[in-house]
Amino acid sequence: MIKQNKRLTGILLTVALLLLIPLIAMLFTDEVKWTLSDFVVAGVLLFGTGLLCELVMRKVSKTGHRIAICVTLLAVLLLVWLELAVGIFGTPFGGQ
Repeated sequence: MIKQNKRLTGILLTVALLLLIPLIAMLFTDEVKWTLSDFVVAGVLLFGTGLLCELVMRKVSKTGHRIAICVTLLAVLLLVWLELAVGIFGTPFGGQ
């Protein structure tokens, strides 16, 4: 049980540290302009991906399958993030 809590704490800390990057950048430059909704969406995407990877680590027994599923999850996160940032697929959710 303690190990599971450590991993959850690690996921939360990683998400918090990643979200600090644009927050700090906004203090020093006008080129980064995130709103509260940007932080919420990024937090949900990052935390959700972390939790899904944690679920895979708990439920999938073969190491090769774990790696493949987690890499796929990270690739999907990257594609969604890129679409929201710059609109690589041209959806209505794409960035400007």
